[in-house]
Amino acid sequence: MLEVTCALIEHQGKILICQRAATMKLPLKWEFPGGKREVGETLSACLVREIKEELGLDIVLGRELPAVQHRYDDFSITLFPFLATRTGGTLTLAEHVQALWVDPSSLQGYDWAAADVPVVNAYLALRQ
Repeated sequence: MLEVTCALIEHQGKILICQRAATMKLPLKWEFPGGKREVGETLSACLVREIKEELGLDIVLGRELPAVQHRYDDFSITLFPFLATRTGGTLTLAEHVQALWVDPSSLQGYDWAAADVPVVNAYLALRQ
């Protein structure tokens, strides 16, 4: 069971979503950015590090959303989502094929990685 964090990064009324590269597992699926927790690392430290490494952004974490457990065909994850706010940095893609700042009302129109779907739903429920 992989432990993975993800950030729902809000900035100027938009939220950041990222599309996985064709060479990654779950090719071209959309996801909230984040990554695998290293041994001895807290969830929050993992997420801040991963966002800086993968996207070049500085973030401040807010509320944690409910964790999601999901089994894909060849691996299983527990996904730990957090609300976050962008505080600096320049968006630079290190792993993803594209990243978009989108209006939250459009989130359900993307082809999400399965584990991210409950996160999308939880986020939208918070906004009601």
